[in-house]
Amino acid sequence: MPDLIPVNIVIGDRTYRIKTNPEDEEMIRKTVKLINDKVIEYKTQFAGQDMQDYIAMVIIWYATQATGQNSDAMRGKNIGDQLKKMEEQLDKFISV
Repeated sequence: MPDLIPVNIVIGDRTYRIKTNPEDEEMIRKTVKLINDKVIEYKTQFAGQDMQDYIAMVIIWYATQATGQNSDAMRGKNIGDQLKKMEEQLDKFISV
């Protein structure tokens, strides 16, 4: 198993510590920035909601974007691999 590095990320005012492969760190940070930028955008458009609502909106937007722009990548083996990788990262996060 490759050496994993700890990465602290902040999504919607909450800090999460995850472990990831060093080569994935930049992609994770860019994704987190995109998510947080979208949360801010939705906060300005839909004032008065709570953070969970904003994050749910971003999840729907993100899933829609991924499906619309690259539907082949979201089908078959690719989505299974992506979900497995996310599950592994969550398992590591929970065990920390």
